[in-house]
Amino acid sequence: MLVAAACAGVVAGTMLQAATGFGFSLLAAPLLFAAIGPEPAVVLLLALSVEVNLLTLAGERRRPQPLLQPAAVILACALPGALAGVAVLRSLPAAALQVAVTLGVVGTLAARRVSSAHVPAWLAGGAAGALTTSTSTNGPPILLHLLGRGAAPSQVRDTLTTCFIGLAGIGAVALFATGDPELPDGTLTAALMPAVLAGHLVGRRGFARLARSDRYEPVLTAVLIVAVAVGLIGAVL
Repeated sequence: MLVAAACAGVVAGTMLQAATGFGFSLLAAPLLFAAIGPEPAVVLLLALSVEVNLLTLAGERRRPQPLLQPAAVILACALPGALAGVAVLRSLPAAALQVAVTLGVVGTLAARRVSSAHVPAWLAGGAAGALTTSTSTNGPPILLHLLGRGAAPSQVRDTLTTCFIGLAGIGAVALFATGDPELPDGTLTAALMPAVLAGHLVGRRGFARLARSDRYEPVLTAVLIVAVAVGLIGAVL
């Protein structure tokens, strides 16, 4: 039952990320952590993240609009953070990591409510790198940076997507360079690949509508609230 719920979380997270550029790991990570353990979950999420984000950038018959300068700074600052995140992943128990996922989302919600200050790209990058290899929920600091600089919805979505692809590579290098990571079940990984594709095809239809409306940021906030609820359920289970 828990594995089935985790798979449903992966598909729902894919749909949300296709629609907003954000939310895949926040929804998928808590239940995957509970179902298969932290380290296999992080490896699986890194692999699926590459598929999700390549589909966004290359599969939509449009020219992506990432903000390349902040993306480059974020990724450059992510590597030392990713190495620190590996140490956290391998030193804390699973329950503590699940709680950390939820607390990170709560912190993001609080920051969104009070944040008019700009989160610098270097800080967003370091935090995202650490979160990539510890909890895989690396989107919030990058999102705060992009919203703080007033980026348009299409720029937010495409910059997040570009950063997530780079962070997946950085996370993989950090994990394998510091030891042999515990890998997820191959059958589960193979089954989730087409499920991610289906979720993306559904979710990307929502992006065109959101980008033309004033509901983009409220939807992102709603995603964070749902992620908090899912994280609490995963921690209890």
